[in-house]
Amino acid sequence: MEISPLAGKPAPKNMLVDLARLEREYYERRPDIGDPDQLVSFGTSGHRGSSLRGTFTEAHILAITQAICDCRRSRGIDGPLYMGKDTHGLSSPAQRTALEVLAANEVETFVQRDDGVTPTPVISHAILVYNRGRKEHFADGIVITPSHNPPEDGGFKYNPPNGGPADTDVTGWVQDRANELLRKRNTGVKRVPFAKAIAASTTHQEDFVVPYVEDLRNVVDLDAIRAAGLKLAVDPLGGAALPYWEPINSIYKLDISIVNPKLDATFSFMTVDHDGKIRMDCSSPYAMARLVGLKDQYRVAFANDPDSDRHGIVTPSTGLMNPNHYLAVAILYLLTHRPGWATSAAVGKTLVSSSLIDRVVQKLGRRLCEVPVGFKWFAPGLFDGSFCFGGEESAGASFLRQDGTVWTTDKDGPIMDLLAAEITARTGKDPGEHFGELAAEFGTPYYTRIDAPATPRQKESLEKLSPEDVKELTLAGETITAKLTRAPGNNAPIGGLKVVAANGWFAARPSGTENIYKIYAESFKDPAHLKAILNEAQEIVNNALNSTAPRREPAQGQP
Repeated sequence: MEISPLAGKPAPKNMLVDLARLEREYYERRPDIGDPDQLVSFGTSGHRGSSLRGTFTEAHILAITQAICDCRRSRGIDGPLYMGKDTHGLSSPAQRTALEVLAANEVETFVQRDDGVTPTPVISHAILVYNRGRKEHFADGIVITPSHNPPEDGGFKYNPPNGGPADTDVTGWVQDRANELLRKRNTGVKRVPFAKAIAASTTHQEDFVVPYVEDLRNVVDLDAIRAAGLKLAVDPLGGAALPYWEPINSIYKLDISIVNPKLDATFSFMTVDHDGKIRMDCSSPYAMARLVGLKDQYRVAFANDPDSDRHGIVTPSTGLMNPNHYLAVAILYLLTHRPGWATSAAVGKTLVSSSLIDRVVQKLGRRLCEVPVGFKWFAPGLFDGSFCFGGEESAGASFLRQDGTVWTTDKDGPIMDLLAAEITARTGKDPGEHFGELAAEFGTPYYTRIDAPATPRQKESLEKLSPEDVKELTLAGETITAKLTRAPGNNAPIGGLKVVAANGWFAARPSGTENIYKIYAESFKDPAHLKAILNEAQEIVNNALNSTAPRREPAQGQP
C-alpha cells in the first residue's frame, strides 16, 4: 500500500471541500439514468455517493425515500420512523428532502430536535426501545451517513424493525423501486415543501440524547469507571457523538476530556489518511494521529467516526489498537464479566476478523459463529439474544445489555469506547496490556489487507467459486485445513473465498465499486510468513479463476 507524503499531517486548505458547491450540486444536478454508476445502488450500507459525481443528489433521495415508504406499506410497517443524520455536508440537505417525502406519505417521523445530529446506534436503540413488547405498529428507521468516507460523500441507510442494517431482500426491493422512480423522473414521488413537512402533525422533533445516555448504565458498568477515577479522553472526529459526551460526563460523573469539540463539515481539523484523502477512519493511525499523540496523557482515549458506529481505542501501552486486537480483548473480558449472559449465547465474528478471536472463544468453551462480511448477519442473533457479541475487523461491534437482552442491532462505537474504560477500571490494566497477555498465550497475530487488480469478469467468477476450484494442498508451507466459499456459522455465501491452515489464512472478496479484489490475511508466525501467505493467496485465486474461466461459445452457425 502506497503511503501519501501527506499521511498523518494536517489537511491543507486546498484539499477542503467547497460546501456551497456541494449543496448546490445536490439540488441542481440531475443523475444520468443511462449511466449505471449514477443509479441507486442500495447495498447493506445503503446508497452512497457524492453530488460532485452525480451519485448522491436530491433526485436520488426523493426516489429512495419514496421507495422506503412503498416498502413499509408493502410489509405492513405502520409505526413511527426514527431518522438520524451525521455531520457530513450532504446529510442535512438529504434529511430535509427525506422529510418532505415522509410527510407527504403521512409517515410519523421522529428527528433530533433543533436540526441536531444522531449516531447510527442511537437510531437502532430508539427503534428497539419503541418496539419492545409490541405485537404490531412496529417502528423502523433511516440513518443519513456515508460512515467514515470523505467530506464530499453522502449516504442513506434503512434499518427495519429489528433495528439493524436491512437484509438483501429489503435493500434489493428498495433499490429496484427507487431506480424505477428515477427512470420516470420521480413523477411517482409524493412530496410537500419543507416548511409544511417540518410543521406537519406527523413530524416530531424530540431529544434522542438523554434516553440513550440514561440507558447506557444497563450495558456498561459506568459506576466502576467513576469509582476508578480514570482520566479519559475522546475525539469524536467532528461526528454525531459529540453532543453525547458532555451528558455522559454529567450524568455519570466521569472525567472524559473532549479533546476536539469542533463540528465542521469540511473536517478541516483532520490529519490526512494513508492515501492522501480526508477520511474520518478511527482505526487509521494516520487519521488518528492527533489523538495518538496524546496517548500518554490519559489512561484510555477513544474516538468514533462521523455516525459513531465505529470505535478507535488508544492506550499508553500500545497507542492505537488494531481493531482485531481490541475485539479479542473485549470478548475475553465480556465473557468473564457478564454473569447475566446465557452461556449458550454465541460470539459472532466476520470471516475476515482475526483467528485470535477463535482461540479466545475456544479457550472459554463458548460457541463461535463465523458469518460473511456485513453487520446485518449479527442483527437477528443480537435481537433475540442468541448472540451475545457481534464484531467485525473494520472496528464495528455491539453487545448485549448486562441482563442478556438486546441493546442495539447495529454497530455501537460509544459502548465499545466506554467498555475500554470499564476493562481498565475493573482489571487495572488497559486493553493494550490485555492484548499483550493474549499474544503471549496464543501467539502474536500479524494481519493485513491489500488490493489486487481484477476485471469485472474475474470479480464475477470470484463470487461464484466453489471449494473444489482450489487445487492447492498447502498454504505458506502448511497443509490447508479448510477451503470456504460459505460461512461456517450460517452457511451463507461469502461472495469470495477463504483458505485456512494451522497458523494462517487468507480471504479474497471482490470490491463492489472498483476493479479490484481485497485480500485479507493473517499469520500467527511472523511477518515473513504473512508475506508468503499474501503471495500464495494471489496465485491460488488466479489459478482458481483460470480453472473456472467460461468457455467461449461458438457464434451461431459456427462449429
